[in-house]
Amino acid sequence: MSKRKILITGKGSYIGTSLIKWLEQWPEQYEIVELSVRGTEWKLHDFSIYDVVLHVAGIAHVSADPNLEQQYYEINRDLAIEVANKAKREKVKQFIFMSSMIIYGSDSKIGENMVITKETKPDPADFYGRSKLEADIAIQKLSSEQFNTVLVRTPMVYGPNCKGNFPRLKKLAKSSPIFPDIGNQRSMIFVDNLCEFLRLVIDKKVIGIFYPQNKEYVSTSDIIRVMASAMNKKIKLVKIFNPSLKIMSNKINIINKIFGSKVYDQTLPPSFDYCVVDFENSIKISM
Repeated sequence: MSKRKILITGKGSYIGTSLIKWLEQWPEQYEIVELSVRGTEWKLHDFSIYDVVLHVAGIAHVSADPNLEQQYYEINRDLAIEVANKAKREKVKQFIFMSSMIIYGSDSKIGENMVITKETKPDPADFYGRSKLEADIAIQKLSSEQFNTVLVRTPMVYGPNCKGNFPRLKKLAKSSPIFPDIGNQRSMIFVDNLCEFLRLVIDKKVIGIFYPQNKEYVSTSDIIRVMASAMNKKIKLVKIFNPSLKIMSNKINIINKIFGSKVYDQTLPPSFDYCVVDFENSIKISM
């Protein structure tokens, strides 16, 4: 069997770097190249030699600064579409776009459920979400029998040395003696599970929209409890703050980012098994 040739557009990204490391387990099966898509030099790179292009370049963390809006659209939407069009022109067989759960809008308020099903319409809450959604939709339209597009709408991705909300929770678990015990539900995906999902997407030559997630929904207090345990810290989960936090969640969005709910229905694609690490072990590995 000949090696699958994979081009990762976006150099040094967390997901791209993790996938390269993951695929090193099968050196005889995959050949991977990373390409920076800053500037214009990437446009001269020959895409026709690759079986797969995985597009990971993008601005990942939300900013409310309106001065950055144009930059979000240029990088998250326009660049992604331009890379996809080049891949199609140069006869790449499969194009994988890292979309995001952010296209479904904000997290629920405390006490409310948010379950995303195949009937749920995307409803982004800000220009970060809109920029990702517009790229997602445009790339879907490029799909054909010769050019298979894969839209990967990931929830929060976490793992060793990740950025974003996960290290913030880690700091809380390390320093706080108590933490609110709120029974919210979250879809998340451990980076090794995501990498195995991407490997299978490439092997199976699939096409379509996918919603990879860990097998388990988790609450924020579950995450904190396991983190504290991994650090040999004692932390007490208490319900005394719950009424106040519930009132605050009507007005302060950051409360919902921490304690709100947002999950993918577990019947959403993919139907194949890719979860190689369970939740508790994934948190311990990530510490």
